[in-house]
Parts: sequence; C-alpha cells; structure tokens
Amino acid sequence: MASSNPPSSNSPTFLEQTASMLSTAGAYLRLPALASTGVAAVLTSLLYFKQKALIYPSHMPPNARTEVPRPSQFGIKDFEELVIPTNDGEKLSAFYIRGPRGNRNSDITYRGYGLSTGEPDESGLYTDAQTAIEYLRARAETSNHKLVVYGQSLGGAVAVKLVSKHQKHGDIAGLVLENTFLSMRKLIPSVIPPARYLTYLCHQVWPTDSVIHNVSVPILFLSGLQDEIVPPNHMRQLYDLATASIKIWKPLPGGDHNSSVLEEGYFEAISDFITSVTGDEKKADRQRL
Repeated sequence: MASSNPPSSNSPTFLEQTASMLSTAGAYLRLPALASTGVAAVLTSLLYFKQKALIYPSHMPPNARTEVPRPSQFGIKDFEELVIPTNDGEKLSAFYIRGPRGNRNSDITYRGYGLSTGEPDESGLYTDAQTAIEYLRARAETSNHKLVVYGQSLGGAVAVKLVSKHQKHGDIAGLVLENTFLSMRKLIPSVIPPARYLTYLCHQVWPTDSVIHNVSVPILFLSGLQDEIVPPNHMRQLYDLATASIKIWKPLPGGDHNSSVLEEGYFEAISDFITSVTGDEKKADRQRL
C-alpha cells in the first residue's frame, strides 16, 4: 500500500527498483499453472481439501520462507524492515521504503509467506491488508498522506476489497490493479479445466466482480494481454463493472502474468496516474498488496 506524494522526474527509477524487488518476491505469491489431468474424484478431493495450498503456494519456490529478498539487493538504500502485529496474533514481515521527494512505499508480506507467521486464507489476507493501512495511518511520517493502493493478481482482489471498505476515510486517492481475476471460482476453469464443474467446492472465493462496483476512487487497470494464468478478459470485465467516475485502461500487449512490468509505458502509466490522483507533485506514496 502506499501513502501518496506524486512522483518527480526521477521517480521511475525508484519505481523500477521497487518493481524489480517486488517481481522477485512476488513470484512467491502467484497462482500456480496447474496441469489439466486427473479423474473427477481426485479433482474433487484436491479442490476442496487442498485448495489453500493451490491458491496460496507460500512455500514455493523452495526456501521461499527463509531466503527473502531485501530491498538492498535491488539498489534501494533507504528502507526499514518491520514486523507488524495483526489483531489476530500474527506477525507480518514488511518493508517501508523511502523514495525520492517524499515518496513512501509500504510492502507487506501476507501471513504464511516469507518471514510472516500464520497460514494464508481469504479472511486472513484481508486482515493483513487492514493491518497495513492502519499502520500507515498511525505512523507520523504518513498519517497525513494520501494513499494509492496497488494489487497484482491475488493482491488485486485483496486491494479491491480493502479500498471498498476504507475509502470512506478520505485518504485513499486511487487504486491500481494489474492482472486481477473476476473471482477465484471463475478463474478455476482456466487454470484447472477439468474442475470447471466443481467450482462450487471453492471456499476461497475472492468475489472481486461483485465488489468492484463499490469502489469510487479512480482506478488504473494494467492488463497484460498475454497473461497465461488470468485470462485478459477478466480484467476487461472488471473494467466494465467498475463504476468509478475515473477509470483508466492500460493494455500491455506483450505482457504475461508476471512480466507485464517489463512492457513499454508501464512505469509511465503508474507515475502519471499517481500524480493525477494525488494532485501533489511533491509526494506520491504507494502501498502494495
């Protein structure tokens, strides 16, 4: 998540450094591409009893729970490594990064990922997001800042729910979504085709398509048109369902699920959006979910 002070001319360098770090760390949070084989009985058991392991592959790649990339590995020098407690007893690992001209970037690691305690599930991840935004609101350095919330893939589902519940506070200036799905049940037929008739068994729902109309702040949609995990039409439908008065569609023609960040115009779109929604050319802070 981020507190907002729009970027200056040298902000793209900061964005690129941060994105490089997040792309590496974010590999731990992606939905796995699953082979479409097996019999119905196996699929039923797998989808119901093992869906958390499938949706939240927190132990992948190997050593993901111990060998966590630090900002310093990506050329970022001014940062704090934090442990933030949740109201249900977990401890979240997080980085608080100071960028140029007052920019701040707060990146939390969900429960069960990296060095954070606990086990991931739908309610827990939302609690983690609430914990992050409450931390920024309580911290003196960011308490008076506007926030721009960014979510990629599953993080987009978390971000939409968070913004829909917290925008009434008036400090959330915008929402950035990248390669996010309509709902977990609607995603299953794409990643596990034989399980398309068993979606009712999915109890980790993440119904972004039924929540996004509640978001009133400006939204930037970043869609990798070569996404091999989340069909690009999910993003397009989310754009169509959004009722925010300002919504911006940014297609990334060569971008797949994880490499959209490499597409031309990616950083410029984010930088321009943050500057526009915060209305402050000296500040732009972001929180990533």
